[in-house]
Order: sequence, then structure tokens, then C-alpha cells
Amino acid sequence: MSAKRKLKLAVWKFASCDGCQLTVLDCEAVLRGAFDIAYFPEATSARIRGRYDVSLVEGSISTAHDAERIREVRRSSNFVVAIGACATAGGVQALRNGLEHEAFKRAVYARPEYVDSLANSTPLAEHVAVDFELRGCPIDGRQLEHVLSALVDGRRPAISGHSVCLECKLAGNVCVTVAQGTPCLGPITQAGCGALCPRHSRGCYGCFGPQDTAAGRSPSLYLAFDSRGASFARRDER
Repeated sequence: MSAKRKLKLAVWKFASCDGCQLTVLDCEAVLRGAFDIAYFPEATSARIRGRYDVSLVEGSISTAHDAERIREVRRSSNFVVAIGACATAGGVQALRNGLEHEAFKRAVYARPEYVDSLANSTPLAEHVAVDFELRGCPIDGRQLEHVLSALVDGRRPAISGHSVCLECKLAGNVCVTVAQGTPCLGPITQAGCGALCPRHSRGCYGCFGPQDTAAGRSPSLYLAFDSRGASFARRDER
């Protein structure tokens, strides 16, 4: 029986901190046997030209050059996987969206005319078709390993669409909101982190972004959070 062909993997960086790429490096055991690293500047200066089977893309689109480059990545890749909060939601740099972009440039840079940035920082999906999204800051290594293994086997990755709340139930965690009165975004946050914070008796901070079907503007949820926040403030005053 002939050996299975290795897939050509490329890892691309846009506006980001490199944290998700470090998670990719931690998945060396999966990468070593199944992939040829065709492009990954964080790990190697070598580059294999040609079409890529899988492209992992970290970072948001923040310049016109980025917008053209992500289109070229899409054209040259069979599968494009957006990894991390920057690539899937715009990241911390999206805090500037909707504000006075030119004023920020003048305040930060001595020669703002040389700064070629877009007014908004946007996720990959606003520019190209993305096959799979892995959320988190950084991404969860187990999710990444699952996606890579599935693509190697020719299967469609099963990326969970449920909330952190369900992850807590499946793990047998005590609900921090019910037991401790701790505000927790678990009911409306996309699963994938393994309910890391609630597992350590902390409320979910929403690192993996809103669940696709979450009723994020639920009045009852906001009311519960507001009342608990007020009670915490009164407790601190004592």
C-alpha cells in the first residue's frame, strides 16, 4: 500500500500578535507526520511554491495591501482556516472601528501620511470565503488538532456550535453563577475553550466570541448581570 500524500500547509500572518501561530507550533506532533510546511515564517525561512492544500490565517485585515494579499491566499489555497479572534472578528485593533481614524493617526504617528491603514479592522470573512473558523485568543490547540486531522483524513471537521454553558454541563462543573452569583458569559459564548474559566471558579469572559445563535440582547441576562454587579459594588463599599 502506498503512503498517504502529505498535505501542503501554509501559515499566514496579518494584523495580530502571533499568539495563534505559537499554538500551531505546539501542534508539532500532528504537523510532523501529515503535512509539508510550505510557508510558515514563524517556524522556517524555507518556502515551497505552488498551490496549498490548507492555509491557516492569523490576523485581521487592516491595510489595502492586506486586503489584496488575503485574496491571493484564497486563490492559492484549497482550504482557508481563520484562526483566532483577529481573523474571525477583527481583534483588539477593531476597537478603532467607527471612530475618527485620521485623528488617531495624527495622535500616534509623527508622519501619519506614511501610515497606509484602513479605517476599519475586519475579519477575513468580510473579504474572502473562509472554510472554517477557530475562535479564541489564542485558539485552542485541541480544536486545531481536530481540524487538521480531519482534513488529512478527508473528513469535514466537526466544529462545535454550542455554548460554553453546555461545555460546563458536560464536564460536570458547578455553575459559578448559580452557586456563587458570579456573572458569566457562558450562556452566550461560543464553545471551544473547554470551559477554562468556569472550571477554575471564574466567570466566562467571552474570549471565543458570541455563539452564532445566542440571544445576546436578552433583557433577562442583562438584568441579571446588572443586579449582580450592583450587589458586588455595595459589598465592596462595606
